[in-house]
Amino acid sequence: MANALVSIQILPRTPGGANAIPYVDRAIEVIKQSGVPYRVAPLETTMEGDLDQLLGIVQEMNKAMTEMGCESVISQVKISYNPKHGASMDRLLEKYPDGQ
Repeated sequence: MANALVSIQILPRTPGGANAIPYVDRAIEVIKQSGVPYRVAPLETTMEGDLDQLLGIVQEMNKAMTEMGCESVISQVKISYNPKHGASMDRLLEKYPDGQ
């Protein structure tokens, strides 16, 4: 059972002021490769799983940005942690099946 939801907005300081979209795409690829459930939204991506694992993914995302040449990275992170009852994107969104 997942015990956490972690939402992240990653803001890389790109080399030479390059478009950030390819860098954000790479960060999302790190999430995808991890195998955890996730949802991409316009301003952040939310992951579901074990808190320690999700924080490790955040770390890998930041490392990926520096490996691509970013001097620095800002990551805005929101965490919902519920070890007793678990955490679920589906449960939180069940009232909004169409995303509305």
